[in-house]
Amino acid sequence: MIAEVDKAELLSALKNFFGFDGFKGSQEKIIKNLLKGEDTFVIMPTGGGKSLCYQLPAIMSEGTAIVVSPLIALMKNQVDAIRGFSNENGIAHFLNSSLNKSDIAQVKKDVLSGKTKLLYIAPETLTKEENILFFKEFKISFFAIDEAHCISEWGHDFRPEYRRLRPIIDAVGGVPVIALTATATPKVQQDIQKNLGMMEAQVFKSSFNRDNLYYEIRPKQNVFKEIVKFIKQNPNKSGIVYCLSRKKVEELAEALKVNGVKAAPYHAGLDAKERAKTQDMFLMEELQVIVATIAFGMGIDKPDVRFVVHHDIPKSLEGYYQETGRAGRDGGEGNCLTFYSYDDILKLEKFMKDKPVAEQEIGKQMLAETASFAETSSCRRKFLLHYFGEEFEEAKCNAMCDNCRHPKKRFEAKEDLGLALECVLEIKEKHKIKDVLNVLMGNLTATSKSYKHNKTESWARGLEDDKDDRHWQSVLRQAVVNGYLSKDIENYGLIKVTDKGKAFLKKPHSIKFTRDTDYSNLDKDSSDDDIAYGGKGGSEATDEVLYGMLKELVKKTAKAKNLPPYVIFQEPSLQEMAIQYPIKIDELTKIGGVGAGKAAKYGKPFVELIKKYVEENEIERPVDMVIKSVVNKSGLKVYIIQNIDRKINLRDMARSKSLSMQDLLTEIETIVESGTRVNIDYFIQNEIDEEKQEEIIEYFRESDTDSVSAALKELGENDYEEEEIRIMRIKFLSDFGN
Repeated sequence: MIAEVDKAELLSALKNFFGFDGFKGSQEKIIKNLLKGEDTFVIMPTGGGKSLCYQLPAIMSEGTAIVVSPLIALMKNQVDAIRGFSNENGIAHFLNSSLNKSDIAQVKKDVLSGKTKLLYIAPETLTKEENILFFKEFKISFFAIDEAHCISEWGHDFRPEYRRLRPIIDAVGGVPVIALTATATPKVQQDIQKNLGMMEAQVFKSSFNRDNLYYEIRPKQNVFKEIVKFIKQNPNKSGIVYCLSRKKVEELAEALKVNGVKAAPYHAGLDAKERAKTQDMFLMEELQVIVATIAFGMGIDKPDVRFVVHHDIPKSLEGYYQETGRAGRDGGEGNCLTFYSYDDILKLEKFMKDKPVAEQEIGKQMLAETASFAETSSCRRKFLLHYFGEEFEEAKCNAMCDNCRHPKKRFEAKEDLGLALECVLEIKEKHKIKDVLNVLMGNLTATSKSYKHNKTESWARGLEDDKDDRHWQSVLRQAVVNGYLSKDIENYGLIKVTDKGKAFLKKPHSIKFTRDTDYSNLDKDSSDDDIAYGGKGGSEATDEVLYGMLKELVKKTAKAKNLPPYVIFQEPSLQEMAIQYPIKIDELTKIGGVGAGKAAKYGKPFVELIKKYVEENEIERPVDMVIKSVVNKSGLKVYIIQNIDRKINLRDMARSKSLSMQDLLTEIETIVESGTRVNIDYFIQNEIDEEKQEEIIEYFRESDTDSVSAALKELGENDYEEEEIRIMRIKFLSDFGN
């Protein structure tokens, strides 16, 4: 390492290699500390320039820096970036399971020759015996542990392999260590330092405040519809939408595509080439939106992501902070929108039930913090920064969270806060928020029985004036965020009264708190499936005047085409038009039961009528046109459409899916009635006599109804079978309607 380095030398190296004129924040101090050979611990939010803190010292130092990194994709990005600054490809390499034997031989050759300044390595690779022996063959300048929160069970992305790093570092010789993370609560910070044997390391902690980010939580209702609406209101802006499941990722990406948004899915189930292609297209702005699981984003250096949307609440506030931190890294606009329902917290708790008890306990604590953040009515920025151990004045939020922009009604909390603090002291500061809550509400639990909480003066006093659990939860949360109570770091979750809290008890003063939002009894999402499949997705009122006009136009059109009205547009489609007011053909295709073919064939006079009606009556149209997506047709429907295209016999199809022929026809009817055209002529020719075909088609052309039972009655039950009529009705609706 370099004993002392002056600023001019540092700036010269920075300019010569990276082309930058100056350092950001505490980068210079961090780099100097590491170059002196000191252990260094860096907590720096996403976008603060963490990578440079070890990349520049590696370039300037003798030997090779070993960079421990958790993701293969992240390593490749970093190595490509470093090589981009140099004429020498060997300056940076990675060593992981994606390399073949000849690749590994080349890496080792470059390292031993002294060409390589940075060697990125996965923790699993680092611990292999052969690699430990290899590391003893060359000079290591220092170890950099990236994404260091992975070392802590309290971190949001715990990796057991990270726990084995210190013995390996010791085995290859005493060299300095720099650990870096974007997110660390005081507990996680302590855990990292302990595990890496860095208790004496100099800690550089940047502020967690990202003042350009706007934080917003919305109730999780009509969520697909709301996301499409939000993205449509942000045209030509890059964004990421996070979902917890791969299925939702696929469905939402498809829903966005059919609504004219350049979007693609990204999750671990897709092959590596496809993921890499999607990532590149996003970076090159050929895609506007990536819909992803948390597999996407680590190390993605795209400065102008303008929004991050969470379809589901993340499992921890660290995860939330890191994912939202991918917005506005250039200091420009960054909207962070999350959809939340308490049901999601319950679902995530269920996912943990097979994990060890200790892990479950940690997971539940993290979820409780996330729920508190989502439900709070006080400043979200203050809440978030407090979680990371940073004090923040609410006024400085500058209305950059929904609660500060639209303040909730406040209540006088002087007496309530006093009671809460007294209760915590009375139960000897040895319990969690939920236990304090149970004492105040008089809930007899196993804990309250064994500690005789029901004998305390605070027992059930919270029930006075009809106050409920939610009220006291709100008081306790705000007491923590405002520094009257604290959570014990060592015994995570135990509530203690702070000096500020004790001072308040001695001399109470007026204080205003807000009531938390209740997300526990949301109306059920008008299922994403419904919306995406062309359902109304809500209970909006039909414009009866317009509906009447559309019905008249259907009759007129049908008469001119010599077809029954239901072939043109069915009544549910007309009702939806009278809610959504589509005034363009592409908007009409988003109405349930209207495919592109039907819209092109019959749509023009309908959109013209609606446009004129909207203008004459000065109607404000809903921006959120109903979403329609092929992806949410069940897998069975997709299978049927694909196999009809391949001209597979319908009876063979039914057998292969263990369906009766009646059930298969019902599925095909649903497909056709939703506006998709199918051609089953190949099947009809072998099944139904030509004369019968003509008679059934003729009947449907002249009939006012498409009822199968009415057709059977009219044509004669002795001469025709119900199956024949259903098959020909499918052909008729498909040929003439779609």
